[in-house]
Amino acid sequence: MPHITVDYSARLDAVFDRRAFVRELHPLVVETAGSRGVCKTFFRAAAETYAGDLPSAETAFVHVEIGLLPGRGDALKARLSEAVLDLLDRHLPADPGERWAHSVEVRDLAPSYRLSDDRRAARRHSAPAAAGCTG
Repeated sequence: MPHITVDYSARLDAVFDRRAFVRELHPLVVETAGSRGVCKTFFRAAAETYAGDLPSAETAFVHVEIGLLPGRGDALKARLSEAVLDLLDRHLPADPGERWAHSVEVRDLAPSYRLSDDRRAARRHSAPAAAGCTG
């Protein structure tokens, strides 16, 4: 049931192959975390990203957040974080002139976490139409 968010600098759009990254990320997360669920990942591009105390120098930044159902220990979460950092290193260009920051956080999903895949479609087909509403 891993829920993954990847925030990244928009200027990486041309060089960060997100599909290739996800093809390797999903099996890595499932295997390392021992999950039986299906990974869900979405990417958010940030127009501007900065790191450190040089606000005049924009930094290429990628942050991966992985939410898992509770029950995994800190050591497993740290191993998964390290493995994802290694994967990022393989998928981000090595440009010695570029300022980089990339990070990973593996956290427990809140007890209120719910997933709805097909429930809305099922409700649509079984729920009576509201009075005065059509289509």
